[in-house]
Amino acid sequence: MKLGFVSAILADVGFEKMIDTAAELGYKCVEVACWPAGKAERRYAGVSHIDVSDMTDEKAAYILDYCAKKGVEISSLAYYPNCLDHDREKGNACVEHLKKVILASAKLGINMVTTFIGRDQTKTVEENLELVKEVWPPILKLAEEKGVKIGIENCPMLFGADLWPGGQNLMTSPANWKKVFEILKSDNLGINYDPSHFIWQQIDPIAPMYAFADKIFHVHFKDIRVYKDKLNEVGITAYPLDYMAPKLPGLGDMDWGAFASAMNDIGYDSFACVEVEDRAFEGSWEKIIDSLKLSKKYLEQFIA
Repeated sequence: MKLGFVSAILADVGFEKMIDTAAELGYKCVEVACWPAGKAERRYAGVSHIDVSDMTDEKAAYILDYCAKKGVEISSLAYYPNCLDHDREKGNACVEHLKKVILASAKLGINMVTTFIGRDQTKTVEENLELVKEVWPPILKLAEEKGVKIGIENCPMLFGADLWPGGQNLMTSPANWKKVFEILKSDNLGINYDPSHFIWQQIDPIAPMYAFADKIFHVHFKDIRVYKDKLNEVGITAYPLDYMAPKLPGLGDMDWGAFASAMNDIGYDSFACVEVEDRAFEGSWEKIIDSLKLSKKYLEQFIA
């Protein structure tokens, strides 16, 4: 297994500095953020360490050569929009950029894209499944033609008033995974498995690994701390960030020993990337670097 991190945490530096940092800290890979240019709509979005809008052969060769010299692989090109947005003009723009990410991933020989399936937060699950049938087949067709796998992260994306009700990602539970995989029968569609999102949803974060072993394409290492006193005040139907917080691996409620054991059981030996969203490690370059150092030190007791 190759341990890396999601590059969005290094939003203020360019591609070369990001790769240099990974190499200096001893990480083997990075999941590279590839948003379109422009203002970020939320935290950890809008970061673009690789501009996929103009992926020439020369640019691809430069990127691959730089990574090879530093001994750092790219696990995936990452772009997490809402392709099923209620505003279809906005949703379609997301689809078009996602296609560019897929093409860039193929040209670079990475052949992996990590993203969300999306969700129209004004519609029911059943209505969204109909929208999946409309929006996603052309995306998957392109991925299949180019030999690119798409890993859907299981983050509900309903953390605040602007994302409520419904959230902006349909594939948030094993039940919804099954429904989408029944519609989109493709070997190129799978999961970017982040166990932390199951913690606050009160879903077993381990059991789905066995049921969907052949669909786990990529893994995120992120923790969650649920604050029971706050939960007792607001209940589980409140905005999740009212009663929980993302944490570095080992600083939350996740049993990482059990998770590592399950990864061994199912034979997962691909890329796993730390996703830093812990506010206690924001505000300075030193804190960000500390977050990556501490995460690596903690996780190395479970993975080689």
